[in-house]
Amino acid sequence: MNSSSRGSSATHSAAAVVLREKRASDRAPLEAILRATQVFAEHEIDIALELIDADPKVGYRFVVAEISGKTAGYACFGATPCTVGTWDLYWIAVDPALHGAGVGYALMKSAEASIRELGGRLIVIETASKPAYDATRAFYAKYGAQECARVKDFYALGDDKVIYTVALHS
Repeated sequence: MNSSSRGSSATHSAAAVVLREKRASDRAPLEAILRATQVFAEHEIDIALELIDADPKVGYRFVVAEISGKTAGYACFGATPCTVGTWDLYWIAVDPALHGAGVGYALMKSAEASIRELGGRLIVIETASKPAYDATRAFYAKYGAQECARVKDFYALGDDKVIYTVALHS
């Protein structure tokens, strides 16, 4: 599936979404968004903040979404070590008040475009199977990501790791 067949512009109202690089001033609003989602445990938020704070030379890449000058969400991704053209989507979080407004779609499209420009051929996304992540998994499926594996009881008993991929074709 190529990127033009993922999602439908008619179903996404991302016109008001402005995408940009991460700034140091984004830390507090991004932390607020991570907390507002109410799906991440405290230790997960700590890890997300470590990546937000990491030196850009480490290799984590970010795209931040704004609507009317207000931070609306972000995505964090990076090249997967020891692979040729495989990238991981580490984090994507959107202000819950903006779910369904096209922010997540815009972030995914931007991350995909960046990865493609950097020679990427495959995006790997890992998420949880617990009910709090139902909307997340539905989002990835609607985007066009393919569920390719599950690791039973990975995060905890009854909480599988669900692995999706997005193949980037020329």
